[in-house]
Amino acid sequence: MSTRQLISTPFTSSSTADDVLRDIDLTGVRAIVTGASSGLGIETARALTAAGAEVTLAVRNTTAGDAVAETIGRSTGGTRPRVVRLDLADRVSVTRFVDAWGGPLHLLINNAGVVTGGLERTPEGWELQFTTNHLGHFALAAGLHHALARGAADRDGARIVSVSSTAHMRSGIDFDDLHFERRAYDPQIAYAQSKTANSLFAVEATRLWASDGVVANAVNPGGIATGLQRNFTPEQKASLDAAEAAGMFTYKTVEQGAAGSVVAAVAPEFAHCGGRYLDDAQEAYTVPNDADLAQHPHGVKEWALDPATAQRLWTVSTDLLRA
Repeated sequence: MSTRQLISTPFTSSSTADDVLRDIDLTGVRAIVTGASSGLGIETARALTAAGAEVTLAVRNTTAGDAVAETIGRSTGGTRPRVVRLDLADRVSVTRFVDAWGGPLHLLINNAGVVTGGLERTPEGWELQFTTNHLGHFALAAGLHHALARGAADRDGARIVSVSSTAHMRSGIDFDDLHFERRAYDPQIAYAQSKTANSLFAVEATRLWASDGVVANAVNPGGIATGLQRNFTPEQKASLDAAEAAGMFTYKTVEQGAAGSVVAAVAPEFAHCGGRYLDDAQEAYTVPNDADLAQHPHGVKEWALDPATAQRLWTVSTDLLRA
């Protein structure tokens, strides 16, 4: 386990996104929030808009996105967010989004996520959770790297927030069978692998892009009841209920869950510091890969922060998307 001094902030598990943004002016900041038509994405986008940011809602369902943008504009008195279609499981959609983006970008909040109840594949044959949660966001960030570098140049830094989960503690990356072509499919393990990938992305993106002023951090928002659970099987629901009963997590409000992303996006402690994993608005402590999740619900496993694994995943992801 690491003995390095962990980064702390004034915020806690009960802080809300508005608490984090109090007295912060984001006028002139351009932000993208993926998955901003439901749950944490809505609240993250609303809070950033209320603080003055120019927010783009990157959503698969633009009708739902337009309704959210209208509500945010009315409730905050700020500029109505833009709505642009983005399907993270579709490489063409990601490319179109990137090609249509103009000018600098200061905040990229990779918030969208999917949970499946069974094995689903993309047209390429890729497992859907890994594709949506990791590969799509990887392609998006890589495509927007130059926009982020421009944003960093005019505002002393740009940031990427990669929304992970405590679920990462269930699985590392199986490079021999990323897409469950040989092993038996377990949707919880598939989700866990994708959430580990979200954290590893932040590690390698920071190593590669910090010289451009761009840093990335991973965030565990905590347990929040959102649309993410709509596809849970009875077994997945039972597992979640058991984890709650065991005290592994306590449900947060959406406002409290979004606070973690906002801390990574605006807190001065993370302005030039990346490759970290945040839990309850603090940098989480690292635990061995064989650590018991029930005993370390606020930790991060070594496999989610390992630099060599992060570099390998970056290479594999790049090769997949080029194929």
